[in-house]
Amino acid sequence: MKIEAAELRLISLPLKFRFETSFGVQTMRHLIVVTLYGEGLEGYAETVMEYTPHYREETLPGAWALLEELLLPKILGRDFANPEQLWAEIAGFRGNKMTRAALEMAFWDIWCKSLSQPIWKVLGGVHTEIPVGISLGIEPSIEATLEKVGRGLADGYKRIKLKIKPGWDVKLALAVREAYPEANLTVDANSAYSLNHISTFKALDAAGLDYIEQPLAFDDIVDHARLQAAISTSICLDESITSPEDTRKALEIGAGRVINLKPGRVGGILASRKIHDITQSYGLPVWMGGMLEAGIGRAANIHVASLPMFIKPGDTSSASRYWNEDIIEEPLESTGGMMPVPQKPGLGVTLKRDFIQSLTEKSAYVSAGGQ
Repeated sequence: MKIEAAELRLISLPLKFRFETSFGVQTMRHLIVVTLYGEGLEGYAETVMEYTPHYREETLPGAWALLEELLLPKILGRDFANPEQLWAEIAGFRGNKMTRAALEMAFWDIWCKSLSQPIWKVLGGVHTEIPVGISLGIEPSIEATLEKVGRGLADGYKRIKLKIKPGWDVKLALAVREAYPEANLTVDANSAYSLNHISTFKALDAAGLDYIEQPLAFDDIVDHARLQAAISTSICLDESITSPEDTRKALEIGAGRVINLKPGRVGGILASRKIHDITQSYGLPVWMGGMLEAGIGRAANIHVASLPMFIKPGDTSSASRYWNEDIIEEPLESTGGMMPVPQKPGLGVTLKRDFIQSLTEKSAYVSAGGQ
């Protein structure tokens, strides 16, 4: 597959609601739409970082510069037989997993289109639909949270995740558990706590949670292992896992019993498959996380979640929960808590070009012969 040209578009897509986590509040999703052109085909991806480095170190301005000035010039005009070859070409750039993931995932789309196969089938997926849950931000009150939990369960979602932070945790979780004793309930701390909060996590054991997601520092596994040994609820690692190597080390020392896999965070689809295989070797589950992806990124996540060990409900809930209008034509909607895996070649999605144009803040076209 020869990559002849590429286009970058920075867009801003408004959320339908105010989404608060321990990082802060979001009402807008900013992302770069990456399009690769080659052999009469197009491959799409979207970035997952934001303007500010709150989740991990990467930022949108940095990603734009790296793509336009270094990564795209390195691959344009080149012929790659498969994603492994393309990744080998950009593997020498340290860090910047999210940025490199966008390039790798766009190549997966165009390459699988050249094979006339959907990504999930080439990847080795086995599920044609995947269980999904919802993630609820920090609400103004427990009563408001309970109302949203009830709606989510009524819609058939198979897991409710509550965002927590110090002071908004034990009382919240116990109230939801009391109101909905049979709900599959988890909490996500987004690294807002330290080992000084062990008493909080011991108290959360009483809430019957499936797991506590990323309670401690974003780059830590050692303290997570200490915390896991002190509580009965499973720890799920998110921000701490950026590679297959991170996964192996974390599971070896008992830093958690569940992995939240986000392809954008770990470097793309190849790394996601390797992480899946490592968790499978430990007999531990993995589930598909989310970073408020629009339709392109959501579709990519769904394809990866077709792999065998994605047995816990993920974050790829209906796109209509987040957007009044998505950037793709195909509706990515779950029914009864199950999300169908797209069946058309590649990602199986087509762009709403006029809508994307209306959201575009800046764009760049890069060809093998220069801009």
